[in-house]
Amino acid sequence: MTTSRSTFRTQRKVTTVRAAMIAAMACSVALGSGVAAQAQPATAPAPPATVQGDTVVPPGPTEASPKAADQGIAAPSIESAAPATTTYDPRTETIGYGPEQKNFLAGFLYSIVNPDVAPQGANDWNCKPSAAHPRPVVLLHGTWENAYNNFARMSPALKKEGYCIFAPNTGDQDSSALGQLESLRGTGPIAESAKEVATYIDAVLEATGASQVDIVGHSQGSLASRQYMRFEGGANPSDPSKNKVANIVSLGGSNHGTTLLGIGTLGRTINNLGLNVLGVVGAIAGPAASDQVVDSALVKGLEAGGDTEKGVAYTTIATRYDEVVTPYKTTFLVAGPGATVNNVTLQDGCEIDLSDHLSMSVSPRAIGIVKNALDPKGFPAKSIPCAFNSPITGQ
Repeated sequence: MTTSRSTFRTQRKVTTVRAAMIAAMACSVALGSGVAAQAQPATAPAPPATVQGDTVVPPGPTEASPKAADQGIAAPSIESAAPATTTYDPRTETIGYGPEQKNFLAGFLYSIVNPDVAPQGANDWNCKPSAAHPRPVVLLHGTWENAYNNFARMSPALKKEGYCIFAPNTGDQDSSALGQLESLRGTGPIAESAKEVATYIDAVLEATGASQVDIVGHSQGSLASRQYMRFEGGANPSDPSKNKVANIVSLGGSNHGTTLLGIGTLGRTINNLGLNVLGVVGAIAGPAASDQVVDSALVKGLEAGGDTEKGVAYTTIATRYDEVVTPYKTTFLVAGPGATVNNVTLQDGCEIDLSDHLSMSVSPRAIGIVKNALDPKGFPAKSIPCAFNSPITGQ
């Protein structure tokens, strides 16, 4: 069944105060991508944001950070962006394919005018898992990202390893002002996105004949996967052998919520991009953003039952330069009964990987860790590369 985006606009008119408080965070997840390939992490703290009542006002641009115009990056024409489709039919979540990208910003800009494309290698509904890789891999994007721009490098890399790859667009119900930009998904309540994930994974299992999938989630995608497991049928507590998911790999997951410490850096990044998205569509984030604040009802609900589910192997990947999930170690999980957790920091053993929250999804090292988590024997730890990856953009 296909539901128009205009229908959702009439259904959702109110955004919570807490959503507005982290609007800068939400915007940057999709848009903070204008630093040159040789950029280094800031050595000094970002200028603080101004708090006016319940609103966080990002600081203006500074000379310390490169401007998008200086990098030859042209702002996309929001007015001419192609409309996106919204559907609850898993097989039509995406239409066509975009090119492989090693640079997050390039993928983001491409998706502005091509909001429905899938990353290379994903969403082949005729794919049948091999004996070597019997579980399909489902990629879950973050807030203000989409299936394409979040996984434009990782999806083809996993496909080359022989996996069946699937990547939905979720949480795109236009529940915020920024959600009116069609390529920005992941705006709706995470609890509702988890229901979409449940429908999607059931369709993947039916199409492939597999008994389980593995999940790789970036940022919100990790929290949505845990919500799905706990409350939408992904886990079977009485018989973990019947879980629908075997492995969950998290990149910069907002697993325990985030503070507002990164707002200053994020606001500066947005302004320096020259995209002026805040001025175009308003600084109002959607419910998905407020769901990721420390002590939100959703975060509390998940923490009440422990971090993990029985029978699931978790790998959480963090970066020291994460400006969105702060402090960065809040992404880490604690193993409960019957589960395993491997908490990994990208820079441990590889200081030249300077990935931040955005660029970790295109980091060769992060992708190598994902491969190892999904298949430790087929892709041993010694095969995980150590390579330079810039904050914000990637390579």
